[in-house]
Amino acid sequence: MIKQILGKIPRKPSKSSQNDAYNDGGANGNGPNSFHSSKSTSSSSKSSNLGSGASRSSNGTLAPHSSSSTKSNHSKKSAPIAAQLGPLLSSGAYEALPSFRDVPSSERQNHFIKKLNMCCVVFDFNDPSKNLKEKDIKRQTLLELVDYISSVTSKFNEVAMQEITKMVAANLFRTFSSSNPDNKLPEMYDQDEEDQMMEPAWPHLQIVYEFLLRFVASPETDAKLAKRYIDHSFVLRLLDLFDSEDQREREYLKTILHRIYGKFMVHRPFIRKAINHIFFWFIFETEKHNGIAELLEILGSIINGFALPLKEEHKLFLVRALIPLHKPKCVSMYHQQLSYCISQFVEKDAKLADTVIRGLLKYWPITNSSKEVMFLGELEEVLEATQASEFQRCMVPLFRQIGHCLNSSHFQVAERALFLWNNDHIRTLITQNRQVILPIIFPALEKNTRSHWNQAVQSLTLNVKKIFADIDQELFDECLLSFQEDESKEKETQDKRESTWKRLEDVAASKALGNEAVLVSRFASSVAIAADPKPRATSGS
Repeated sequence: MIKQILGKIPRKPSKSSQNDAYNDGGANGNGPNSFHSSKSTSSSSKSSNLGSGASRSSNGTLAPHSSSSTKSNHSKKSAPIAAQLGPLLSSGAYEALPSFRDVPSSERQNHFIKKLNMCCVVFDFNDPSKNLKEKDIKRQTLLELVDYISSVTSKFNEVAMQEITKMVAANLFRTFSSSNPDNKLPEMYDQDEEDQMMEPAWPHLQIVYEFLLRFVASPETDAKLAKRYIDHSFVLRLLDLFDSEDQREREYLKTILHRIYGKFMVHRPFIRKAINHIFFWFIFETEKHNGIAELLEILGSIINGFALPLKEEHKLFLVRALIPLHKPKCVSMYHQQLSYCISQFVEKDAKLADTVIRGLLKYWPITNSSKEVMFLGELEEVLEATQASEFQRCMVPLFRQIGHCLNSSHFQVAERALFLWNNDHIRTLITQNRQVILPIIFPALEKNTRSHWNQAVQSLTLNVKKIFADIDQELFDECLLSFQEDESKEKETQDKRESTWKRLEDVAASKALGNEAVLVSRFASSVAIAADPKPRATSGS
């Protein structure tokens, strides 16, 4: 009887349970236990609390998990601030801890852990008037952590690394709500004109990113030990953050991922593969991602460090991911970085020039003039690193396309194509293979000089014709004679076609007077067909 009465009396919570509540503040399982198994009983209990802690959306709001997961969003939003910010605020315990200078050296490690746990609490920045004091306390604490991690002189132990990754995960890892319901990026993007999305929680996020950067770059961080916590799961969630609309965040992520790639050699193949998958998803599924330019910038540095000869894995990455990145309409957002990566591959292995050029021709734009100008610029960079043997393999389809560009009614496209002759290396390649190239592009050059509406294009075309005439007058004359013969044949074909149609019209007119049905003779039809080998090439058909 006494035992039953005593069993109903509520027990006073123990210090360990209070500490667990104090440490609760991770984001949707973002604690270290989501990356690795904990080794001690106390750390596993903390990680289990993290799993039932709080989930956070991209706006920085902390919302605790509840056993009744069927509650509506309205009831969660209307919950009091103390409930939203976890047990620390409800007990009024979110107070600034003493600075590291006021703590004995022997206690600084434990004090560091306490400050890390304190910074696991995430605040709502959508309302600037909420929790001003607590936000300022956390910001000052984060700044102290940055100073501490920069000045530490001893290796970080496993407990510290576990708490560091827990705090970083609680603050950084979150999902983004798309501001574009169509899930598509604009075809052309002007960074100055578009309103840039700014992360409201940036005052805290910036310091957390700086903290993570200094931790990864610190000589006191042992890569062999840290790889247990900065593992594949951590790297994947870091890569997910590249879709942030805040460019400041993407810049930090770019620097941090590059440092991780450099320090953790064991993760390098995984990072390349994960970036590859992001590109596949972007190219073939969504065409929506905010961080493609930053990822390509990282890859540019990685490709620059590839050892020779290139591995087959790297060549496949070029063919399957980098070249198809020319396909999306929003290529202008990352074309500069993409062009650099492509050029790096050609400079590493000149035999890839043919593969790259044919890849460009495969995705060459048909109706997008501004994209065509970009392709011509990239083509010049690739040709500059192309050797004669590789050039000869692709010059026929290449100069057929350049011939179309020369005749483009968009003067920038025609002008950019003619600028290729200003490059000494490309001009040398062309002149060495003029016997093949000049007959392909001569009709386009001649049409430009006769009828292009833009005076600058006509002037540049005359300069190109002069280059060919000075080098090989005999070949130039042959091409001119051939063009004139083709032109006369075309005119003769046109005259035959017009005379055939006139004869048909006369027959139809004579029989139409008697209201009779007109039957076109098979002879007249066969004459029209025989006289018109290229019916689509003229405007009279």
